[in-house]
Amino acid sequence: MDARSIIARLRHQETPTAAELTWFAQGLADMTVSDAQAGAFAMGVCLSKLNDEGRVALTLAMRDSGRVLDWSGLGKPVLDKHSTGGVGDCVSLVLAPALAACGVAVPMISGRGLGHTGGTLDKMEAIPGVTTALDDTRLRQAVEQAGAVIVGATADIAPADKRLYAIRDVTGTVESLDLITASILSKKLAAGLDGLILDVKVGSGAFMKSMDEAEALATALVQTANAAGCKTSALVTDMNQPLVPALGNALEVAEVLRVLTGENRGRILELCAILGGVLLDNAGLVPSVDAGAEQIAKAIRSGAAAEAFGRMIAVQGGPLSFVDDWSRFLPEATVIREVQATEAGFVTAIDGEALGLAVVALGGGRQIETDVIDPAVGYSDLVELGAKVTRGTTLGVVHASRPEQANAAERALRAAITIGAKAPAVPDLICARVD
Repeated sequence: MDARSIIARLRHQETPTAAELTWFAQGLADMTVSDAQAGAFAMGVCLSKLNDEGRVALTLAMRDSGRVLDWSGLGKPVLDKHSTGGVGDCVSLVLAPALAACGVAVPMISGRGLGHTGGTLDKMEAIPGVTTALDDTRLRQAVEQAGAVIVGATADIAPADKRLYAIRDVTGTVESLDLITASILSKKLAAGLDGLILDVKVGSGAFMKSMDEAEALATALVQTANAAGCKTSALVTDMNQPLVPALGNALEVAEVLRVLTGENRGRILELCAILGGVLLDNAGLVPSVDAGAEQIAKAIRSGAAAEAFGRMIAVQGGPLSFVDDWSRFLPEATVIREVQATEAGFVTAIDGEALGLAVVALGGGRQIETDVIDPAVGYSDLVELGAKVTRGTTLGVVHASRPEQANAAERALRAAITIGAKAPAVPDLICARVD
């Protein structure tokens, strides 16, 4: 086999065989495939599309380009969750410890911020001392001790995906259903999971703006994961407003602690319960989704999830007393400014993508790969979709490092929030389920 013939098949709108895709993925991993060939392959898949069998074959080939974790002997089911990305979405930091409190092992391999969406690893690293880089031995020890960890992929987890993703990012081939599916699932399947729940976001703060796009991605992910042998379901969930009233790494961690300690019982708790309920039901650990959702909610309400979160932070190098005194440890911005409404009415729309990009501009995300993130910046106390406001009502609070950045963030916040005369219909949190 050779790269040119495989690329030629894609040019002729043919799906390469499983053997050819395996060869190409290995070539990506060991550098025998050049950057030019990798870019041509990505563009070929983007334009020609793979059939269902080809999508599964590419996913497995990328998974098998590196090491697949083995959890035999752990004595508990190994489950995980993945989100396609949104704003104010810190579900992983709540759900992982809640699942651990329910007796499940959660070796969550997560990513960093992408575009306007926040990254789970960046949020974890807003906590002083926390490391998200654990080798296989330390990862297993951490899961055994804490029940859940949230880490980045090691160099030998799906190396073909690491290489191809970097190529896609600079060749305009990120938005391919086949490549997105293979990229997400190759890393998750390499974690050696028994079950997976997918949270596919749709709306102004998501990558997928329409239900058709979101359901197509959810279907591709679920069909591919199940064909690869991992019991998987997906929920399509609303992202027309931030999931918690904050954007920015430390500010979202603060919201997580408010959920875990009982101060916040909003939409995030509802979503965590349903996602966890489906996951536990699929794994045969509860008699129904409702029973699973109640088990997750009980773990959060009782404080058991908060205890599991504290153990997770400790085994990853964070403060032992973080849950008890979290506000003391999280960094604060030097400029904190309240932004008030200048007119009365109802919040009829929130441009989540614009807010996410404003946080990146503040330094809360990366413009280029080498940027250093400021964990303290972002927005807090954001108004909800459908809320009634008057002149002087707080639309949100800007957290910035310099006054000129705060000025830009204030302008972005005002532009992102639409106030109208009539209350809007607020979308349901759960839009669809795909099995």
